Amino acid sequence: MRRLVSGALALALPFALEAQIQNTQPAQPAQEPGITRQQADEILTELRQIRQLLERQAQAQAKAPAEPARAKINLEGAEVLGSKTAPLTIVEFTDYQCPFCQRFHVNVFGDLKREYIDTGKVRFYSRDLPLDLIHPNAHRAAEAARCAAEQHQFWTLRDAMGAHPDQLDLDSLLADAKNLKMDVAQFRSCVESHRYKEAIDGDLLEARRIGADGTPAFVIGKSTPEGVDGELMVGAQPLIEFERRLKVLETK
Repeated sequence: MRRLVSGALALALPFALEAQIQNTQPAQPAQEPGITRQQADEILTELRQIRQLLERQAQAQAKAPAEPARAKINLEGAEVLGSKTAPLTIVEFTDYQCPFCQRFHVNVFGDLKREYIDTGKVRFYSRDLPLDLIHPNAHRAAEAARCAAEQHQFWTLRDAMGAHPDQLDLDSLLADAKNLKMDVAQFRSCVESHRYKEAIDGDLLEARRIGADGTPAFVIGKSTPEGVDGELMVGAQPLIEFERRLKVLETK
C-alpha cells in the first residue's frame, strides 16, 4: 500500500506544480529580479516531460505480470504422502480450522491424490501454519496431527480434521483418536504436553520466510534431495490450477 501511495503522489506532483506556476502572479515589482516568462515556460515544459515519463512508467508497471514467488524448502522430517522418489513435490502449509483449507481438502485433495500422488508422479508434504489469532483451535489440531504420527495415524487424523474444521476441541480429537483405534491415553498425554509446539513454530517461521501469508499455501516444484524448489501459490485453488502447474513442470 505504501508503494501505491508514493507512486500516486509522484504522479500528481508535476500536475500540482504546473498548475501553481500557471496561476502564480508576480509578487514583486517588475523592476526587481524574478522569474521571467521564458523561464516559467521552460519549467512548465520540464514538468510536462516528467509527468509523461511517470505516466509511461505507471502504465508499464500496470501491464507487467507479477513474477510468481519462488521458494526452496528443506523438508527433512516433514510428513510425506506418496513415493519419496517422485519427480515433483507439493507442500501444503495448512491450518486445520481454516474453511479454505477444508475446501481444498474436500474438493481437490482426493483427485490430486488419485491422479498424481498414488501414481508416483508427485509426493505431498504437510506443514503447519495455524493462524492462532483467528483460529484458536488450530494449534492444538496441528499438535494432535503430530501426536497421531507417533501411532502411524497422521494422514488418517489429518483427513478427519480436514473434513471437520469445526470439531477440533479436545473432546472431539479424543473421539477421533478412539475411532482410529489409537491409544487414547497416550494420544491425550502427547497433545496436552505441547511437545511439538517448537516444531510447529518452526513451520510458522518457514512460512513467513517464503511469503506464505494465508492458508492454504502451497509450494509446487521439482523435487530436490533436500526437499523442493518451486513456486509459491496461496489460496484454495481448483484442481485445474494444480494440473496446469504440474504439466508445466513435467515439460521442463
